[in-house]
Amino acid sequence: MHICGTVICSMDVYFYALQCLSLFEIATVGEVAWPMKKMIYLFAMLRSCKSLIRKYGKAFWGRFKRISKEKLAVIMPATPNIGKSIFSVNYQFGPAYIAWYKTFMELGMQQQEAWENIWLMSEKMVTAIPKFLLQWSGKTYINGFRKKAAAHVERQQGNGLHPYDWRIVYREINDNTFELDITECGMKKLAHDFDADGMLPGICRMDNLLSHLMKNGFERTKTLGDGDNCCNCRYHIVGTCEWSPEKGFEGRK
Repeated sequence: MHICGTVICSMDVYFYALQCLSLFEIATVGEVAWPMKKMIYLFAMLRSCKSLIRKYGKAFWGRFKRISKEKLAVIMPATPNIGKSIFSVNYQFGPAYIAWYKTFMELGMQQQEAWENIWLMSEKMVTAIPKFLLQWSGKTYINGFRKKAAAHVERQQGNGLHPYDWRIVYREINDNTFELDITECGMKKLAHDFDADGMLPGICRMDNLLSHLMKNGFERTKTLGDGDNCCNCRYHIVGTCEWSPEKGFEGRK
């Protein structure tokens, strides 16, 4: 597939259904089966191509595309399969994030700039979805996640989770709000395997970005990526979440 070309019209909604609802491990386009990890990478590259070229030029884009593709080809087969999990969609993004982060750093960027470019790529990918569908899907996803959290904890207590799955403490607050303390993070473990620990906590901040775009309420003052003992997430099905990265993330990790 040629990156930065024409996108099939229905691909945005099709990919988003895969991303948010986690229906398939394999996405099929025509007669070609693509692992979701590669679909995420390709779609984000397509969406962010023009922005990165405007920012850095065509020569940079060519190097970024080539090197990140090579890194992804190494990372994907070495990524453990955590099986069916409420965090499986989150985990599918890991290989692309790692490939992009390591490539940006190899091309001479500072950590903050690499984070900001990954935020840009993620925002470009998500905002391909019409706002009304994005907000509806966000609430549907959070509701579905909430319903499955208790079963995840039960599997966790029975030692039924993959070592790279997330370990959590779950609390119901009210009909609109629940809390999730993440004590082990699969993304953090995967980043460490590929010498990409510096990817965090920048990647953690995207929970604020996605909640902002989907019009869900979200608050957090601690993350494992910042060296805290957990990620203390508080979700509101109806609510607000500020993004504004220029303000920094003191007190809203």
